Amino acid sequence: MKILLIQHLNFLNGSGGTEKICTFLANGFDRFGHEVEIATCQDIEGRPVFPLNAGIKVTNIFSENIPQTRLKPLFNYKGSNPLEWIKYKIRKKAAKKANKEILKKIGGAEGLFKHNLRIRAAAWREYIELQQPDIIITMSVSSVLEITFENEYRIPIINSVNGRPDYDYSDILGYRSPFEMDALKSAYKSLAGIQILFESYRDFLPETFRGKINVISNPVPQFNDNEIVKHEHLKQTYKIINVATLANHCKQQHMAIEAFAAISEKYPAWELHFWGEGKDFNFLNNTIKKLHLQDKIFLNGFTDDPVSKLKESDIFIFPSKYEGFGLALAEGMSLGLPALGFAACSGVNELIKHNVSGFLANDVEELTRYLEQLMEDPNLRSKMGKNGHSEMIGFNPEKILNQWNLFLGECRRLC
Repeated sequence: MKILLIQHLNFLNGSGGTEKICTFLANGFDRFGHEVEIATCQDIEGRPVFPLNAGIKVTNIFSENIPQTRLKPLFNYKGSNPLEWIKYKIRKKAAKKANKEILKKIGGAEGLFKHNLRIRAAAWREYIELQQPDIIITMSVSSVLEITFENEYRIPIINSVNGRPDYDYSDILGYRSPFEMDALKSAYKSLAGIQILFESYRDFLPETFRGKINVISNPVPQFNDNEIVKHEHLKQTYKIINVATLANHCKQQHMAIEAFAAISEKYPAWELHFWGEGKDFNFLNNTIKKLHLQDKIFLNGFTDDPVSKLKESDIFIFPSKYEGFGLALAEGMSLGLPALGFAACSGVNELIKHNVSGFLANDVEELTRYLEQLMEDPNLRSKMGKNGHSEMIGFNPEKILNQWNLFLGECRRLC
């Protein structure tokens, strides 16, 4: 079977959960003997971050033949030179005027969105017709929209949902226009099937979807009992860890900093470590400096070996506002780390069992209290860590791949 995986943005140079799952699926399908290709449409040069099997092709369809109309950027001058301020003010005014003309000609923001999307969708149509895959797997509903806008295919399309479904088509996160939300909902009509991460996520699918639903969780690396963290061992330094993109609006690392800062003086042997990159590095770094905790809280950047960092740690803290699954959290639990998160966070509240494998807090005050309980008690850390390790066995990668392989066959037979 020829399988085409489409992640239209961020696959090149991307190190997030969606990129990791796309790579996992591609490698797994390749091992099953399928012909596999990954396609993206990114106006950049780059490469996949996660290792791919030798036989898997990666294609970036973007070219100068896919022209996009863009508004001129608006810059605010942040310096103190009055002449520079005047220069930037004039440039900003000229850019606003030019943007107004562009939008007037093209039919406003909605017209601009449609115009650019139509050009990209035509390019996708040409590429897909040339490839003639037996099945297409999209890594987001935005990728579904990219390929199906004003297009129809006789090829079955399955969407892999790497978050709670309504995050993908609604305005819950606060940035989508009404037209874009309608277009994304309409894209669900093109799907033969959809994969969701948890049974509860069925309730968050739009009424426009009429295909087959299959609950297939994300894969979690498995470790033998003798490989997990040994909490009974005495150490000179103990580590609380967070592995995630530094994106405060979602990952809320500042809340982990706030919780740890409130009790750090009582526990001189403890440190808080963040692993990951992102746009909020400077904000978090400045927060740490203001608290004078540079010797206790560390922004370590990207790691290509998260398992070794998790094995060095003692508690996994994950204060996200919303998640689909929380891959790094699950990996930490699989390695025997007790986990902390928020009760209202989707995905996190599916993985952490309160008072069993960790704690689910309702606010930062509770998060701080639960964190201190774990820091105080190695026996509690060991008990909860072992419980989490046992629970993650249900997400064995081979089991997940077999479920996917069966799902592909079902969707092909239905179309």
